[in-house]
Amino acid sequence: MDIAEEVNRDINTFLDHLRDERRLSAHTISSYRRDLEKFAVFLSGREIQTLRELGVAQARMFPARLHQAGLSSRSIQRALSAVRTFYKYLLREAKVAVNPFLSARDVGNSQAVTAPRADHKLPPTLSIEEINQLVAIEPQSNLEHRDRAILELFYSSGLRLAELAALNLSEVDLADRLVRVTGKGAKTRVVPVGGYAAEALQAWLGARQELALENEAALFVNRRGTRLGTRAIQQRVAMWARRQGLGRQVHPHMLRHSFASHVLESSSDLRAVQELLGHADLSTTQIYTHLDFQQLARVYDGAHPRARRKKGG
Repeated sequence: MDIAEEVNRDINTFLDHLRDERRLSAHTISSYRRDLEKFAVFLSGREIQTLRELGVAQARMFPARLHQAGLSSRSIQRALSAVRTFYKYLLREAKVAVNPFLSARDVGNSQAVTAPRADHKLPPTLSIEEINQLVAIEPQSNLEHRDRAILELFYSSGLRLAELAALNLSEVDLADRLVRVTGKGAKTRVVPVGGYAAEALQAWLGARQELALENEAALFVNRRGTRLGTRAIQQRVAMWARRQGLGRQVHPHMLRHSFASHVLESSSDLRAVQELLGHADLSTTQIYTHLDFQQLARVYDGAHPRARRKKGG
């Protein structure tokens, strides 16, 4: 008996159980059937030989595949519920040894197989091309040197608006290309400064000498020589987005979101992005992974020794 026959037989037996023992409606049973047929197609595509063979790592690929197919979060949740119930039945009938689709209630969030969350959408971001367009400023004045440094630093280091406004001159180390930032909860972190941002900051430091009042600690100052406020920074970011022809509203947090998305996309290192952003809880950083189910599937296919059948096999 091949895997398709075995799965179809077990699905039909399970559906009979739903009808005869649990007395579910024909409509509900039909819904179960559609979702379990999707699961059968998934198993066939993974060339998994028996239902007992499916582990949690492979089970995580099921919602990933459904997401790739364009199903909504709600539809994926429903399919996972159907398969989870199916495996509970198989476990009770001793046809499998474990249920790889256990819920967060059973095993905790870190081990559960879940669908992408529909209620946390990624905040608006700029593309790399839009970032390049925004910061392509040829400064003609001291204030323009300042503004270019602000834009570069926002994107380079993923700073919050309040963090950038509060930066002092003493907290910038251009030799090692680092800034020391005081974030939420008065927690301090050290973040790297990219090459373009370091260059822009160096140019601004030269211009700053002509603007800043004596003994002014702030890194960024206004035309009066005192610390530049958050509202003024927001206005300057919005103004440069208009002047550079982006055709959309841009605010400082959008640059932070863009930084996080681009770094995560390139590195896939969620923990590192968490540290760079200064998030106390990893779940806050996970907002940037809602589109990473496809990436997860690609990583699995490339890394798992039995993820794909060898060509010609």
